[in-house]
Amino acid sequence: MAESTYRAAVDAQRIQQIRQITRDLPASCADFMRGIAMTTSTFTRLAYALDLRTFFHYLRSERVAFANKPLTQFDDADIGRISQSDLEAYVEYLSLYFKDSPTETTDHAINRPVVNHELAIKRKLSSLRSYFDYMFRSKRLPSNVTQLVALPKIHEKPILRLTLDEMQKMLEMSQTGANMTKGQQKFHQLTATRDYAMLSLFLGTGIRVSECVGLNLEDVDFTQNAFLITRKGGNQVVLYFPQEVAEALQAYYDQRIQTDALPGHENAFFLSLQRRRITQRAVQNLVKKYASYAAPLKPRISPHKLRSTFGTNLYHATGDIYLVADVLGHTSVDTTRKHYADMTDSRRRAAAAHVRLSQEAGGDPHASLQEGPEEKDAHAPE
Repeated sequence: MAESTYRAAVDAQRIQQIRQITRDLPASCADFMRGIAMTTSTFTRLAYALDLRTFFHYLRSERVAFANKPLTQFDDADIGRISQSDLEAYVEYLSLYFKDSPTETTDHAINRPVVNHELAIKRKLSSLRSYFDYMFRSKRLPSNVTQLVALPKIHEKPILRLTLDEMQKMLEMSQTGANMTKGQQKFHQLTATRDYAMLSLFLGTGIRVSECVGLNLEDVDFTQNAFLITRKGGNQVVLYFPQEVAEALQAYYDQRIQTDALPGHENAFFLSLQRRRITQRAVQNLVKKYASYAAPLKPRISPHKLRSTFGTNLYHATGDIYLVADVLGHTSVDTTRKHYADMTDSRRRAAAAHVRLSQEAGGDPHASLQEGPEEKDAHAPE
């Protein structure tokens, strides 16, 4: 019941955000949200709403043909006038635009630059495709013009993970406050047990940050070293944790049950210093804080990178890509294989050890240069 109450509160908050955003957009945007409500999560719909807001604000501010009409008055005929040229200009616009952002020190918003790279642009175009596809399938548009615009090609980047030494440094700092100032250490004494337990949980189970903050006291079973989590799609699954994680969680649990949480937060496993359920932003900040010491050359370490570290370690230990996919909750093993079954530095070194350029080094001096049975003659026509 507690987990259901927490998730219901999160979903309710997102629904309110979606309604607030779509209230200032064409009516078809709200229709789209209702049309996909049964097949998508509130998190996905909120992301769509934010992306649609970006697009329609661009359309009205950057395209002359749409400049003189309030967004709320855009009808299906206006949507049908959006051209391939408008969309291609939108892709270029996304690479750099300016957005009014509120500030804490003044009453005036500051025009801040927003830069989107390939992955973010692809996601925004994908949101737009879903919206136009809904309009086309509902027979409100004669075609889906977004299909004429190619999605950006994503250039794969090295996946950021922690080494064993970096993991140990991170855990040690969360326990002891090493390398902190005296002021930081005084504050750290209040959160050390919690932070160590949380980092241990990430590195020892690959839990998502949303699953971590949603964890309740009754979800953890220390007799079986297991806990119940709710995945992104709403499915519940039992995961197991190693003894090192069990000891860290038990130490924090003993403190936690002595804390009187604020009303509405009584069942939360991880609490903030304000005695509320800890937020995702707070968890992201504490991971970044400890990682800045343990891995200073990896500034983008986040809870998700700790999850990647766990996945990598599990794959290297077992070689079982299906086990990794199951534990991480991936719906497709291809996703897992893409991230965790890549070529590692040790495998590259092993490959080099098989190459011989001379007889003195051992083996056939021409072995590495001989044409394989399936290779083409270099001079044969294509």
